[in-house]
Amino acid sequence: MSSTFFTASPQWRWFIVAYFFLGGLAGGSYFLATLLDRFGTERDRPLVRLGYLVAFPIVCLCGLVLTVDLGRSERFWHMLVQSETFRPMLKTYSPMSSGAWVLLLFSGCAFVSFTGAVAARGWPKWALLRHASPEAAFGRLVSGLGAILGLYLAGYTGVLLSVTNRPIWADTTLLGLTFLISAASTSAALLILLGSWSGLSRDHLHPLERFDRSALILEALTIVALVASLGRIATVWLDGWGVLLAGMLLGGIALPLLLEWRQPDTNRPVWVAPTLVLLGGLVLRMVIVFSTDRL
Repeated sequence: MSSTFFTASPQWRWFIVAYFFLGGLAGGSYFLATLLDRFGTERDRPLVRLGYLVAFPIVCLCGLVLTVDLGRSERFWHMLVQSETFRPMLKTYSPMSSGAWVLLLFSGCAFVSFTGAVAARGWPKWALLRHASPEAAFGRLVSGLGAILGLYLAGYTGVLLSVTNRPIWADTTLLGLTFLISAASTSAALLILLGSWSGLSRDHLHPLERFDRSALILEALTIVALVASLGRIATVWLDGWGVLLAGMLLGGIALPLLLEWRQPDTNRPVWVAPTLVLLGGLVLRMVIVFSTDRL
C-alpha cells in the first residue's frame, strides 16, 4: 500500500470545490474568448464579448470563496505579501504561492477585458475604455497575457493536489491535465448555455459545440488514463467513489455527446447538453477532492 495512505486529510470542503470549479470556468472562458478573437470570424464577436464578460465576475467569486476558506479571511494578503517585511511572497516552487499570484494577475487582465467588452456595447462612453477593447493594441496585449494566465489558473489546481502527500492525489501526475481539459469542456458549455439564453443562433454556437465535443472525448480518455495510472490504488478509490465517477462519465460526458450526435439540431434543446457537462465538471471535482477524506 502507498505510504500516502498514512497522511492526514486537509479536510477541504465545498469552498475549495467551488474554487476549483469556478477557476476552471474563469480561465477557460477567457482563453476561449481570446482564441475566438484571434482566429475566429466577425460572426464570433458576440461570443468573444460574452467570454470576456463572464470571466471577470467568475474570477471575483474565485477570490471570494478562497478567502472565506482561509478561516482567517482578514489575512488573505499574507499569501501575496510578507507580513513583517511587506515584500512580495512568491515561492516559485510552490503551486499554491504561484497560483495566488496568477489569480491576482489574471483578475487584472480579466477586469481590463471586461471593461473593454462593456465599452463595446456603447456604455459608458469613455474614450479611455477604447484602449481596453479586444480590437485595440493594448487590449490585445492584455488578452494574450490573460489567456496564458487563464490556462495556468484552469490547470494548476490539479498540480497543487499532485504535489501533496495525500493518496490518489500524489499517486498520479495527470490531475493537472484532467482539470485543464475539464475546464475547456465546461467553459465551452457555459458559453454555449449563456449564448443560447442571450439569443445567439445555433450557427453562432456551432464552433463552440464542435470544440466541446472534442474536449469531452479528450476528457474521457484522460480520466481513463488517470485511473489506469493509479494501478492497484485505483481499486481502493473506485470502491467508494466509483459509482459517482461512472455517473459523471455517463451523464456528464457520454450523454451530452449522444445528444450532440444523435438528435437533429432543429429538435434538440440547446441547454440540455451544456448543463449536463457543467454538472459533470462539478461532480468530477467533488469526487477528486472529497474522496481522500476516508482514505
